[in-house]
Amino acid sequence: MPFAIAVLVVVIELSPAHFLYTGPLLTATPALAAVAMGPKGTFAAAAFALAISVTTATYNQMWGSQQVYTNFLALFLVSAASVTTSSAVHTHRQNELNQIRRIAVAAQRVLLRPVPDRLGPVRAASMYIAAETGAEIGGDLYEVLQTRYGVRMIVGDVRGKGLPAVRSAAAVLGAFREAVHYEEDLVEVINHCAAALRRERAMPRGIDQGAEEDQSESFVTALVAQVPDGPVVEFVNRGHLPPLVLSEGKVQAVMPASPLPPLGLEEFITGPPAKAESHPFACGDRLLLYTDGVTEARNSEKKFFALPEAMEALNDRTPPEFLEQLHQVLVRHTQGHLADDVAMILVDRLDEELDK
Repeated sequence: MPFAIAVLVVVIELSPAHFLYTGPLLTATPALAAVAMGPKGTFAAAAFALAISVTTATYNQMWGSQQVYTNFLALFLVSAASVTTSSAVHTHRQNELNQIRRIAVAAQRVLLRPVPDRLGPVRAASMYIAAETGAEIGGDLYEVLQTRYGVRMIVGDVRGKGLPAVRSAAAVLGAFREAVHYEEDLVEVINHCAAALRRERAMPRGIDQGAEEDQSESFVTALVAQVPDGPVVEFVNRGHLPPLVLSEGKVQAVMPASPLPPLGLEEFITGPPAKAESHPFACGDRLLLYTDGVTEARNSEKKFFALPEAMEALNDRTPPEFLEQLHQVLVRHTQGHLADDVAMILVDRLDEELDK
């Protein structure tokens, strides 16, 4: 808008029928720029208005008139005030943004804690990538904990976005962190997570939350895994993507023998009671748990990201190096435009010598 006004002034001043004195219009340009363009934009608008004033005064042979000098004085005063105000507002907004980001980082560290490098018989690493620029947390979740039953982990994806998704993720993670230390059966662990999600959905909301997403239709895809002392890994999959196991240079997706619906959709469970399923996981093998932000990432040709091939190509990296380079490959694949959040856990079964 400020520059459009300046162009309008040029058109009027240079027209054969000069019917309007445009000085007050130019005075408004730095004031309008200060609203949304920041200090640099405001300064540029003021400089542009000054250049137009000089040009039009010369073209119309107005130098020496009281009108021109009054216009320059007004333009100078408004420009100085606008630049000063814009700078102060910009600094205030930046301080507020920095504070919000610090709060978001603290919330992320509580909700999604970094995974220790070493837990019992495994070496691990985790990564969370928010799709929205500047965001820190979302609806994806993960956790890895060492318990008396072995190393237990969860990865999940909440349907929906915003605060309702964060609340659901927090409820599931809280239940998991408590149940893994007391429940021997993995099925009971994930049942605790489902119960916590039901309680979260049934909790009444305040008036200020009335416009948020209806939680009665939300669900969470989740995968719970356990690495005991033996050369196996156990899974309970509730509607989540199959984990990938890299063994002897080849990647295999571990599909559930009896598929189960996500958490929050227990009414669709039929058949015999669920059981944990086992898969070989020997020394030197690698396990990757992930969310659909990885596999559904597309490039400019609408091709999905080939995760198994990328996992095989990065086989010789340590867990932190693997996730960091996988992140770089994913960003290159999508040209830096992730459509969904990404959560990943990578676990290596240590060699027997290191395990001792």
